[in-house]
Amino acid sequence: MMTISMRSLSFMIPKLRRTMSHTADRSLIGFIGLGAMGSPMATNLVRNSRRVLLYDKDVDKAQRLAKQLNMEVAQNVHEITTRAKFVITMLPESAHVEQVYLDKQNGLLETAQSGSLFIDCSTIDLSTSRNVAKVASDLGRQLNFLDAPVSGGVPGAEKGTLTFMVGGTEDGFRRAENILRCMGTNIVHCGPAGNGQVAKMSNNLALAISMAGVCEAMNLGAKQGMDPRILAKVMNTSTARCWSSDNYNPVPGVMENVPASRDYENGFRTELLLKDIGLAMRAANELNIKLLVGEHIASLYENMRKQGYAKKDFSGLYRYIYNGPSVTDVVASSKKNS
Repeated sequence: MMTISMRSLSFMIPKLRRTMSHTADRSLIGFIGLGAMGSPMATNLVRNSRRVLLYDKDVDKAQRLAKQLNMEVAQNVHEITTRAKFVITMLPESAHVEQVYLDKQNGLLETAQSGSLFIDCSTIDLSTSRNVAKVASDLGRQLNFLDAPVSGGVPGAEKGTLTFMVGGTEDGFRRAENILRCMGTNIVHCGPAGNGQVAKMSNNLALAISMAGVCEAMNLGAKQGMDPRILAKVMNTSTARCWSSDNYNPVPGVMENVPASRDYENGFRTELLLKDIGLAMRAANELNIKLLVGEHIASLYENMRKQGYAKKDFSGLYRYIYNGPSVTDVVASSKKNS
């Protein structure tokens, strides 16, 4: 029977601790950007038994979320890369992504451990995204950068049902897929670096157009005295069916738990949709492509912004541009005229 001396055991214990610590670090996910989308996404990671290290420029916001989730808060970006080899970012603009990733002293790429995987869920311009991916590759430390913008809005982030449109290498996608499934149900590899952004800008251009079409049609029907609930039922079982009508109807009173039911608050802000349309228009201009419908739709949402409704959900186009009536208004008017 083999025996192990206490002295031998004393040498093994530190080694065992180092191994366990290294394994724990590899499982840690750094999450940067805890806004309306980032906070519920990080929450769903924790709900799926992932260990998350949080960071946001708003320290109080990060601390509040960390307390709710029983997670830690990093003091800075450098701490994220020191402790985590998987990092997710959800940032507002291209400039923020450039700063966080490419800063020469404290940027994520400069301070990253070899073999780190970065998943950027921000919606930004294509050139910035592809440039960050190129810098990551050129550093030669087996760094992998994926662009993975999302669709589904705040409700999708809260429910964990987001769609991720992922651009980058096959290897990076395989490593990221299980992490992304903690936050979404549809994980699509769109091709090489930047293609996630291409998919996102194309999708949101179509979304802006379809919402405007639904607002216009619903307003036409409502102002002729038709109950918007019945009109929506017809459209949702006919050729006009689309997400803007059957999942996110813009008429107050047609659906519960959508922004139209809460004064167009806590949804996809008009200013953010305008940012996405702007990305599509910039790309089209570079390619000398005409966005004939897109340009007109952009002017409608811009008009809404100028009237002071930039923070309102984009489906507010129905009320603030078309002056569309609610279900209650239509029913009351019908009774009055009957």
